[in-house]
Amino acid sequence: MLIYLNNKIVSASDARVSVFDHGFLYGDGIYETMRVYDGVVFMLDEHIKRLHRSASLIELKIPQKPKEIKSAIHKTLEANSLKNAYVRLTISRGYGPIGLDPALCAKPTFVIMANKFMDYPVSFYKKGVKLIISSVRRNLKEAINPQIKSLTFLNNILAKIEAKKKKAYEALMLNSEGYLTEGTICNVFFVLNKKNKQVLCTPSVDCGILDGITRSIVLDLALKNKIKIKEGKFKKETVYNASEVFITNTTMEVMPVCEIDGNKYQIGDITKLLHSAYKNNVQAYISKQT
Repeated sequence: MLIYLNNKIVSASDARVSVFDHGFLYGDGIYETMRVYDGVVFMLDEHIKRLHRSASLIELKIPQKPKEIKSAIHKTLEANSLKNAYVRLTISRGYGPIGLDPALCAKPTFVIMANKFMDYPVSFYKKGVKLIISSVRRNLKEAINPQIKSLTFLNNILAKIEAKKKKAYEALMLNSEGYLTEGTICNVFFVLNKKNKQVLCTPSVDCGILDGITRSIVLDLALKNKIKIKEGKFKKETVYNASEVFITNTTMEVMPVCEIDGNKYQIGDITKLLHSAYKNNVQAYISKQT
């Protein structure tokens, strides 16, 4: 594997970051994960825009302009001869003496890694995946703004450990008030049946979630398909009583859920419709870019 590190392509063995890098020492940095279809980086402009939002929120100046970031991503893909891949772009505060002051670091460390995309098991989409609601609470939004895609990920890791112990694929987290937020790496949607009408529900940004790019696409597709939407605050009991549940992120797209804490769900019509619509949306995007 070849890595893009600070403006040059290097081998994985030569892609070294100092132990004094503040990303390593303090988790002081940001990242974006992107999926590449047939050589096209899906929603690249939106990912770069969000990267700059994250940087702004932690007062980190990205040396590269958007055009240069795009070029670096494509150089990394070409160097690795990848057409279908996932890309991880990481920017840390950079090298500096021990201490929390960002001014100790002269310039950020810029890294792009690209790997061949390995499809998720077909069974995940045919049968759904098992989730738990973790005992680990989501970080207070007043403590760490969830709109920052931060390298500080211990909160999510602890929830993931709990999920693995319970033989679940993913963990959903509640906020400090006991409302549903998101998974360790995904947003969550569920369908409620109200007065013979189906409503697609998802936690609002006010609950302390990242406004995922895939989440936004799914909400838009739901509106286009005349599906009633509710973004709001939901207790875990509400999702337990849902008829359908699915999770979303850049790589998994729309993935159905079959169980949460022992509560079973069918892969229903809305999940199937939005999964198909998302696939069509991706193909339309690729066609415009080629």
